[in-house]
Amino acid sequence: MNVIQNGILILPDENGRFAARTGLVLCYDARITRIVPAAEFSAAADDTVIDAAGAYVAPGFVNVHIHGADGADTMDEDAEALGKIAAFQARTGVTSFLPTTMTCAYDAVERALDRIRRGMAEEPHGARILGAHMEGPFISPAKKGAQDEQYILPPTFEKIAPYADVIKIITVAPEMIAEDGFIESCRTHGIIVSLGHTAADYETARAAIARGATHITHLCNAMTGLNHRQPGVLGAALDSDANCELITDNVHVHPAMQRIIYAAKRGAHIIPITDSMRACGLSDGISELGGQKVYVKGTRATLADGTIAGSVLRMNDGLRILRENLDASIPAVVEMATRTPAEELNVYDKLGSLSVGKYADLVIFDEDFRIRRTIVGGTSCFVEA
Repeated sequence: MNVIQNGILILPDENGRFAARTGLVLCYDARITRIVPAAEFSAAADDTVIDAAGAYVAPGFVNVHIHGADGADTMDEDAEALGKIAAFQARTGVTSFLPTTMTCAYDAVERALDRIRRGMAEEPHGARILGAHMEGPFISPAKKGAQDEQYILPPTFEKIAPYADVIKIITVAPEMIAEDGFIESCRTHGIIVSLGHTAADYETARAAIARGATHITHLCNAMTGLNHRQPGVLGAALDSDANCELITDNVHVHPAMQRIIYAAKRGAHIIPITDSMRACGLSDGISELGGQKVYVKGTRATLADGTIAGSVLRMNDGLRILRENLDASIPAVVEMATRTPAEELNVYDKLGSLSVGKYADLVIFDEDFRIRRTIVGGTSCFVEA
């Protein structure tokens, strides 16, 4: 048996909200087996004991929007790419993720979804693959961002039906939907519809939310903004219970806007993401995203025309920045990155909290979110040197 002691455990309280607890020992194999008071626990001779040394012990983070990292991208034809991304995610405290596709030639998207399907079935050797986030090609040319306009298509469920078991989130521009029942068909097949890369007005976005769109892709970016007479997609997102992705690198969203969003959403329905590209974890220079050249300098990645192109953000850095910007507690920030996405993906019975019976997908980190250890399915896949 494996044992973690002397840590600050982040656990759900009686209302399900996350809180910090001390004086407890967490025991696990592939799943969490016991959480007991330290005074009542005595390790056996063959137990593997990890001393958290006062660090936080939390469920592993869930990243629902990530294109790549460490030189690899979800769209790469290389069979090793997803494993490379998964290993890097573990270094940042992420134990589950959705590899995210781009607006590319559709046969390339299908091949990426095939690779993700295979990855879902494999034993994880880094962060586990829960499925895919399909970002495009069902988007608006007016808000394409760093996506390639020549490959944009109108939304049709027939095109994605063969991958209903793989696609967990699909980003669409609601004004591009001409097919009756597209959102409803996605919902019937367990696919979360996310509004993004859209020039829709408030009314169109609200109508899509009413029909079952429950997610917003990288809030504030590649969408109509908030105006006092034209609230836009941003207004619709804030004026609903839709779960909102947030890239917290202080490049994509100003810290003040992060605080406004947090207040408007009453501290709920916010999911921190990285939206990182292959350049994440590498040095400054020229990289690539969706077949387009990207220039990376510091925390900013742009196309040649200055358009922001994804990020180079690591999840643990994003959570540290978010905590600083919001002046929020560590448990509150961890809940956004664990329980909220796990509940939305309908996997909270398996992961997303420190609860007996759930996967031993765990992260140990300090108060600055420096990762000490990441554990997936009971196996340590990253240990700080």
